[in-house]
Amino acid sequence: MAIQFLPLIKAIAPYLAQVATAAIPAFTSKPEAVKLDPVLSKQIEELQAAATHNAQSIHVLADKMQQAIQGMEGAAREVERQVAAYKTIFFVSIGLSAVSLATCIYLMAR
Repeated sequence: MAIQFLPLIKAIAPYLAQVATAAIPAFTSKPEAVKLDPVLSKQIEELQAAATHNAQSIHVLADKMQQAIQGMEGAAREVERQVAAYKTIFFVSIGLSAVSLATCIYLMAR
């Protein structure tokens, strides 16, 4: 079994040092000066407050947009009802016009 892993270890060995130098700093603790830097902590607090405010603003904007969309949908339904009513009136007027035309033709032919 060890003989099968030997070529694999030889292929990985040159890159192992690079991977270790890149990965080890991510797992070590930060110096105390960076942790207790008041300017950095103040900036982090400001960024968190701004992110919270932005999230709240987006939520309010989404609510208003939803209300606007619902209003538009209601207006669209009302317009559809009006169009249906206008179509009905149009067809009734066309029918009455046809009846009156037929009556005129009948009376003139008589």
